[in-house]
Amino acid sequence: EVQLVESGGGLVQPGGSLRLSCAASGFTFRSYAMSWVRQAPGKGLELVSTINSGGSRTSYVDSVKGRFTISRDNAKNTLYLQMNSLKPEDTAVYYCGLRLGLEDYWGKGTLVTVSS
Repeated sequence: EVQLVESGGGLVQPGGSLRLSCAASGFTFRSYAMSWVRQAPGKGLELVSTINSGGSRTSYVDSVKGRFTISRDNAKNTLYLQMNSLKPEDTAVYYCGLRLGLEDYWGKGTLVTVSS
């Protein structure tokens, strides 16, 4: 059974930093690209960042480029999202996920609130 458990969210002031983690189990983590998506209050899902299976290639939505860094530790089956220079518009529930075969799997999410 695929399990994805996000952690690391919380309340942070504008300009602050957070590091999100996603613990994965139930599949061969090192074999799959992984992604972070977010859902802001009252809005739809937004793909934030993707990393390939080996960690050598990454992509970001324009709004987070230069501020967020996605990474992974395949030995620990863990995905990360380092978020710096946070803005109020980054407030959202952040989910990690992957596509396995024809299905998409997502965790339950972790809430990030950026506010003074």
